[in-house]
Amino acid sequence: MIQYLYLGRVGYDEGLRLQAEMAALRLQGRVENVLLLLEHPPVLTLGRNANRANILASDELLASRGVTLHEINRGGDVTYHGPGQLVGYPIFDLRSLRNPKGGRLGPVDFVRLMEEALIRVCGVFGVPAGRICGLTGVWCGLRPADGSPVDGSCAQIEPLAGRKVGAIGIHVSRGITSHGFAFNVTTDLRDFALINPCGITDRPVTSLKNEILAVAGSQPPADPKEALPSLEDVAHQSARQFGLVFGEQVLAVESLEALRAQAEATPANPPSFPAQDTPLQIPREVERLLQTKERPVRA
Repeated sequence: MIQYLYLGRVGYDEGLRLQAEMAALRLQGRVENVLLLLEHPPVLTLGRNANRANILASDELLASRGVTLHEINRGGDVTYHGPGQLVGYPIFDLRSLRNPKGGRLGPVDFVRLMEEALIRVCGVFGVPAGRICGLTGVWCGLRPADGSPVDGSCAQIEPLAGRKVGAIGIHVSRGITSHGFAFNVTTDLRDFALINPCGITDRPVTSLKNEILAVAGSQPPADPKEALPSLEDVAHQSARQFGLVFGEQVLAVESLEALRAQAEATPANPPSFPAQDTPLQIPREVERLLQTKERPVRA
C-alpha cells in the first residue's frame, strides 16, 4: 500500500525533517510506504555529486531573490525547487516492492518506475513525454533519431532535442528511499537561469503549463487558467499513477497528524523479508565499488 499526503507549501528544512521522521517510522514498520507531495519556497539543492560551478548566480544575487542553498545526500547535481513545482518524496521500503520480472526492486529500477509514473502524468494532461538514454528524468519535445513515435522507452533522440519537465534524485539507506522527484507544473522557469540544472547545459527545462499551451497551439483556450491543472490536481494524479506503476493500492491520508496517530497506535514491527539472490559474502570487488552502504542514484 502507498499512503500519500498533499501538504501544500513546506519549508525545505521542514521537508528534510519530515523525510527523516517518515523513514524512521517506515523502517520500524509503523507506516506503509509513504508518498509526501508538496512544494517548496525557492531553494537550490546540491547533491553528493554536485559541482558548485553549476550555480551561476552569486551568493548576493541568491540572497536578494530569497533563494536558499542546501547541500544534501541525494544523488545528482544542482536542482532548483520553488513555487509551482510539485515535489514528491517517496519514503518506500524497496524490499516490499518487486520489479516487472518478479525480483526485488533495486534503486535503478525504482528510479525508472518513478520516471514512468511522471510520463503517465504528462499523458493524462495531453502532453507527450519520455526518456532520454543516459539522462535520468522526464523529457518533453523528444524527436527520436529514427523518426519513431515517442513512447515511454529510452529514446536515442536527435542532438539537443528535449526539454526537461521532471528531475529525479534519490537516497537509499537500509532499504528505505528518500528525496525523490521535482516536476515543473506552473514553475517560473526564469529561476532556472540561476543554475545549470542537474549539470546539463545543452537542453532547456520546461513546465507542464508551457507544454499544455504548446499543444493547444494556434487555438489556445480563452482563459488559459481554466485549461491548466492546479498543483493539487497534479499531486493527486501523481499519487494515482504511482499506485498503477508500482502495483500498489493508494490511500490518501487526511493529515500528518492522522498519519502520526496511526503510527503511534501501531507497535513497532520491522518488516522481515526473506533473502533473495543474496550471496553469503559480498565479493571484494563489489565492496571496493560500493565503498559505502548508502548508494545514491544520480539525477
